[in-house]
Amino acid sequence: MKRKIAAVVAAGAIAALGLSGCSSSGTDGGSNAKVTLTLWTGFTGGDRPGYAQIVSDFNASHPNIQVKMTVEPWDTIQQKLPSAWLTGQGPDLATPSSDPNAVADYVKKNQVLAITNTGSGDTKINIDKLAPGTAAEFTYNGKLYAVPANFATLSLYYNKKAFAAAGISAPPTTVAEFAADAKKLTTANQYGLVLADNQTIQMWPILQWLEGGDIVNSKHCSVVQTDAGQKSLSTWSDLVSKDKISPVGLTGAQADSLFSAGKAAMEMNGPWAAPGYKAAGLDLGIAPIPAGVDGKSVTLGSTAALAISAKTKYPQQAQEFMAYWTSKKVQEKFSLKTGFPPLRTDMTDDAKLKADPTISVFADQVPDSRLYLPHVPNATQVDSQAYTTLIGQITRGTPVATATKQAASTINGLTGCSS
Repeated sequence: MKRKIAAVVAAGAIAALGLSGCSSSGTDGGSNAKVTLTLWTGFTGGDRPGYAQIVSDFNASHPNIQVKMTVEPWDTIQQKLPSAWLTGQGPDLATPSSDPNAVADYVKKNQVLAITNTGSGDTKINIDKLAPGTAAEFTYNGKLYAVPANFATLSLYYNKKAFAAAGISAPPTTVAEFAADAKKLTTANQYGLVLADNQTIQMWPILQWLEGGDIVNSKHCSVVQTDAGQKSLSTWSDLVSKDKISPVGLTGAQADSLFSAGKAAMEMNGPWAAPGYKAAGLDLGIAPIPAGVDGKSVTLGSTAALAISAKTKYPQQAQEFMAYWTSKKVQEKFSLKTGFPPLRTDMTDDAKLKADPTISVFADQVPDSRLYLPHVPNATQVDSQAYTTLIGQITRGTPVATATKQAASTINGLTGCSS
């Protein structure tokens, strides 16, 4: 489940990316020129064949534009790409990081191209149809600098055998049922719900949103210390610290292992986890995240950016490839191949996706999803230095009022909030 960026890169891995990117082959940048675009991505996981299929299909249907994709670990790309784009020797396009907030640094350094090929139709980037918050996340000073390369929502995985043993006939549909079921499913040999709080895709923000709380407001000022913030944290921290529904201090991988082994009845996770859980032989169920206290659905959305080098010789062709990548037809094929939902909000009624019992759950939640700390200054530090620390404290018994006061001070210092 770990979807974070590591810090160390081997020299040999860096060299493997090469330095031939923005000097892509082609006679000129005209619309009829035959050119080759280079693309660096970090998609090394089980969804890799889906991205390869996008590139292969594009090349087959665009004889004058050929895309050469190089796949390397995220940490390699994050280490190499800044200097490569600075010197004009990097790729025409890239997924700079698995952290969408990384785009901001490239914008500040004028290393990414402002995207103009937007509008309706398959040859344009349909920004009004992209997953919630993604266009805003990649927009700075009124200009769009990236599009989502993918999108994933978190759903509720549950063990049907454990539910039957506890006398629970169906997955929870409200946050109150969710909390009650987590408690009821907790036994001497089984946790009701596993909640990872470090080296993981975030789970706790979902619980806060369901309970009516949040982390920061529109001015990037902390709200964890407010009455609503404290209440949203108290319900679930008490369930962990007092009712022992989940171990504390879990990494994403540890949480996954407990669920796979049948030692936990529920877990919130993304589509990448489904194949492994099915292979583990679980009597697996997948359901939407239950509705919150306001009766509305919400879940976490996860994305990585696809951006174009400001120094590419072929901005028109690169944007044509972007439009193709994000189009409905391509996203349908990608979803069916990988199990990931499409990165668009207008495909919940797609017949082929609805027919798939796994994809449909994740796809149906795309319109109701939220990004984690979008556009928040120093978001990575807010996560690691404030939020992760906060969750670790309150699940180990630190009073919520005490922990949130300290977290608020750290958050506001990192984001620059002065109010």
